Amino acid sequence: MADTEVMRLAEMPLHDPFVVVDGGTRTYHLYTSNDPSVSGVEGVGTMVYRSRDLRDWTRPTVVFLAAEQREPWAADGGWAPEVHEWGGRYYLFTTLHDESKPLPAPQPGRWGTPFRLPNHRRGTVTAVSDSPLGPFTLVDASRPTPPEHLMTLDGTLYVDPSGQPWMVYAHEWLQTVDGTMEAIRLAPDLTRTVGEPVFLFKGSDASWLGEQIPAGTPHQLPPYVTDGPQLHRTPDGALLMLWSTYEKNRAGEDGTLSGGYVQTYAVSNSGELQGPWEQRRPLVRDDSGHGMLFRTFEGELMMILHRPFENARGKLYEMQLHGDELRVLRQRTDLDGGG
Repeated sequence: MADTEVMRLAEMPLHDPFVVVDGGTRTYHLYTSNDPSVSGVEGVGTMVYRSRDLRDWTRPTVVFLAAEQREPWAADGGWAPEVHEWGGRYYLFTTLHDESKPLPAPQPGRWGTPFRLPNHRRGTVTAVSDSPLGPFTLVDASRPTPPEHLMTLDGTLYVDPSGQPWMVYAHEWLQTVDGTMEAIRLAPDLTRTVGEPVFLFKGSDASWLGEQIPAGTPHQLPPYVTDGPQLHRTPDGALLMLWSTYEKNRAGEDGTLSGGYVQTYAVSNSGELQGPWEQRRPLVRDDSGHGMLFRTFEGELMMILHRPFENARGKLYEMQLHGDELRVLRQRTDLDGGG
C-alpha cells in the first residue's frame, strides 16, 4: 500500500462494515458506504479502507459509484456493501433504493398499523471487478438481484456444501411488517437468480425482543426489523447467521415502543440454510449492530460492527465458538479506540 496517511477506527466514518482478508497481500479490506468527507469523491457508492494490522488504516478509495453505471435501476442508498471473491473475480453486493418508485405496501390496519407504510424500490444489486479495489460494474443495471417487486436490503453471499451460491437478504418490515430473512439461489456466475425465494425466519421469532417491555403496555405488536445477515459455518457443521434488529424496551406515553439496535445471531443445527433456525441471545447491545465475522491472519475469530447507529464507527470484538454457541471474549479497544 503506497498510501501514507494513517487513520484509526475511532476517526473513520463507517456503517455496515464488511472486512475481506486478502492473504495474497496480507491486507484487510474494510468496505462501507462512500462518505465524501473522507474519500474526497462525491456520490452514492462504496469505498474501502485498508490495513495490515487492523489498527492503522489508509484513507479510503472509492471502488463503486452508482452515477457511473448506465441507467441504474436505482441510484440512492449504497448501503451495506460486501465484496466476495468468486471464480477468480470480485463481486460487490450493495443496496440501492429509489423513493420515487412505489412498491406494494401492507393495507392500513394490518398487524395493528393504523396507516399505510411507505414502500419504494429497494434491493441489493450485484457488481463485478477483477480487483478488490474496483472499479465495480453492475452485472445488470436494470434490476436488483432479489425479485424487484420485493422491498429488500443487505444481501450477502452464502455457498452451501454442494457449491450452490445463494443470496441471503432481509425482506423489509416496511413491506412485511414482521421482517423476514429470505434466500434465493444464484446462477454459477452470480449474474442472475434461479427459482423462487426461500423463507428462513421472521423477526418476531426472537422471543427475547419484548422482554423489557413494561407490563400492561398496550401495543406489544410489530414492526419487527431484520437487518444485516451474514453466514458462518462452525467446525461442528452448524450454520450461524449474524443479524440485527431493534430491541423494544421502552413505552412512550402514547403506547409506542422504542429500543436500541442490537447485534444478535441464530443457529441452524441441521447445517442447512433452510434451518430450522433457533434464535440466540444478543451478542452486543448499546445501539450496535450489522456485524460480520472474519479470521485474522493469526487465526483469531473477530467480529466487526458499527456503533452508534448515527455517526457510526467500527468496533472490533474477539470472539469464541463453543460448539454452536458464539461468545464475545472482549472488545479490542486497543484497535478500535473503545467507546
